[in-house]
Amino acid sequence: MSTRRTFIKQTGAAGALSILPFTRLFADSRQTSTRDNTARWADGSRLVVSLSMQFEAGGQPDNAESPFPQNMQQGYRDLPAATWYQYGYKEGIPRMLDNWDRLGIKVTSHMVGTAVLNHPELAKEIVRRGHEAAAHGMNWSSQYNLSYEAEKKFIKDGADAVKQVTGVMPVGYNANWLRRGENTLKILQELGFIYHIDDLSRDEPFVIQVNQRDFAVVPYTLRCNDILLIEGKNFSAGQFVEQVKMEFDQLYAESAQRRRQMSVSFHDRIGGTPQMVKAAHDIVRYMQDHKGVSFKRKDEIARMILQDKTAVRE
Repeated sequence: MSTRRTFIKQTGAAGALSILPFTRLFADSRQTSTRDNTARWADGSRLVVSLSMQFEAGGQPDNAESPFPQNMQQGYRDLPAATWYQYGYKEGIPRMLDNWDRLGIKVTSHMVGTAVLNHPELAKEIVRRGHEAAAHGMNWSSQYNLSYEAEKKFIKDGADAVKQVTGVMPVGYNANWLRRGENTLKILQELGFIYHIDDLSRDEPFVIQVNQRDFAVVPYTLRCNDILLIEGKNFSAGQFVEQVKMEFDQLYAESAQRRRQMSVSFHDRIGGTPQMVKAAHDIVRYMQDHKGVSFKRKDEIARMILQDKTAVRE
């Protein structure tokens, strides 16, 4: 098998060009545009960071997945697991809200409808402090396997619950574990939503056509997500900080040439623990030390990109 060096020697300059990093090739292809149009956001930001604070606890079904072994006999409630979820609304979100205030940033909270109905004062407090109330379904059920009308009711019921409690009608949506169905985007457009986050395909927002109208995609990530790294892969808070900082460093470097967005996600019962709130504080302070970095709610990002004639369109 030829080595990389042998391959370049044999193929010459053309061969070397073919293995240039994609980001270099992509940047070269955009040199006909001005730097401001290709790299900067409409408000002049160099890199936009968006944090999610998922409000799910209090809306989970009995015996929902938890750190405890799943060995409960049928017909019995997993009481310790229930207290793990209770932590999310008793301690987690209140602690995170105070942290965002100290940092001077606003976040997006995707709220499960039943969680909001069960803990209305907390949902109201999230909005009162200036954070976005976005929708996250009526409960933890899957929706990709529902009929068109059943899914529409599921989404609308969840959004209506948020509106009933907070006074705000959500314009952004996140499906359970991102698993939307074939009809989800059409339904969201019909119900007045302007964006969804159930997409991992880019590191910048983009615009798609849904029902012959513009609809924004504000990408999510699993790489900087506490439910995957902390709960799923047993990262320590320190490992989480290091991974997110490395992601930020790379995106910040790329943002000199391309429009970049970074997403970080925290869940009430995970991201609201003392060590993870300290981790979030250290991460945000690190980012704030870099020139041109701004923190935005996802509805702000969606509205900005929908009005930007230089936005990526698919």
